[in-house]
Amino acid sequence: MTVSRFPDAPPQIAALKVEARGYPVPYFVSWVSGVPEFRAVDPRKIERAHNRGTCWICGEPLTGQVKAFVIGPMCAVNRISAEPPSHPDCARFAVVACPFLSRPMAKRRPMEGGTAKVPAGIMIERNPGVTLIWFCRAYRTQREPEGILFRVGTPHRLEWYCEGRAATRAEVLHSVETGEPLLRRQAEADGPEAVQHLDVLLARAEKLLPA
Repeated sequence: MTVSRFPDAPPQIAALKVEARGYPVPYFVSWVSGVPEFRAVDPRKIERAHNRGTCWICGEPLTGQVKAFVIGPMCAVNRISAEPPSHPDCARFAVVACPFLSRPMAKRRPMEGGTAKVPAGIMIERNPGVTLIWFCRAYRTQREPEGILFRVGTPHRLEWYCEGRAATRAEVLHSVETGEPLLRRQAEADGPEAVQHLDVLLARAEKLLPA
């Protein structure tokens, strides 16, 4: 299928296969019986995208010095992403076009039959309501039993989004304040030093919020 509901998509996005509703199918999506399963990431493509230096969203080679990570507010606290970087214009397209990212009330639909793969790291099962594109020139990888994580580098630029538009400071604060208890419970389970470290990370992350 070649007709897309997004005529202004970047060329590399427009070149992707399109599913029945008119949504381009990102590179990372799993295919089940010839049908894209948007809820499931193909775990093989995480390593593949990293090793080959390709965009997580379109699958084409990354060009330019600046890479873009599409993350939530809690990932901005610990500066870790479970997904590799993308082209800046692919990332901007995703935060506007993806129903889960652009609709704060959208929820992850459960996978039937337990076929979903849990990503590396600790996944927070919620829609944060806001999304951050973290632009940086460098990042590091971190190996975990479940796979690979990406430690984002010093931000070159930050763009906060809500409902496909620039997010307000109040919207980002609300997301951080409602997500922080989830991180704190994990830190408390790990001990006092983890709690102190979380407080340091939260204070650092506060400087990243929009004016």
